[in-house]
Amino acid sequence: MQAHKAYVGLGSNLGDRAGNLLLGVRGMLDAGLQVTRLSAIYETEPVDYKDQPKFLNMVAEVRINTPRPEQMMARLLRVEYALGRRRDTPKGPRTIDLDLLIYGHEERKNALLTLPHPRMHLRRFVLVPFAEVEPKIIHPTLKSSIEQLLESNQDKSIVTRWHPESA
Repeated sequence: MQAHKAYVGLGSNLGDRAGNLLLGVRGMLDAGLQVTRLSAIYETEPVDYKDQPKFLNMVAEVRINTPRPEQMMARLLRVEYALGRRRDTPKGPRTIDLDLLIYGHEERKNALLTLPHPRMHLRRFVLVPFAEVEPKIIHPTLKSSIEQLLESNQDKSIVTRWHPESA
């Protein structure tokens, strides 16, 4: 079976944010995802629901032998649940958030997921770490590279590389 390349956005703004990201990566490995590259960690302002702590965000490139993105999304949801993620407040604070951004060239829209992620091109907190990992990948529906999407992005939120000693 052919391995599929996918990209996952990770975010956390509750508790030990960096530890939660590490546990998210570990959870993906335990769920059978081969993590091949990771971006640096970025500290980012909340978007949409602003009355919450700052996030730490990163992007992971993964390979998986699952032929359907829904199966991968189900694994990501199990990792979130195991790490204490609860969906009480839409876009609110969370211990961990694992978003399937792109899965090969797949396009989907169903109850479980929308591919590519429907708001990734609007969010600097996704595009900055994504461009670090894979700037030339082409967004399946917008037909622009991640690098081009970042250059044309209108989001003014602050995204800075996180350094543990300043935390």
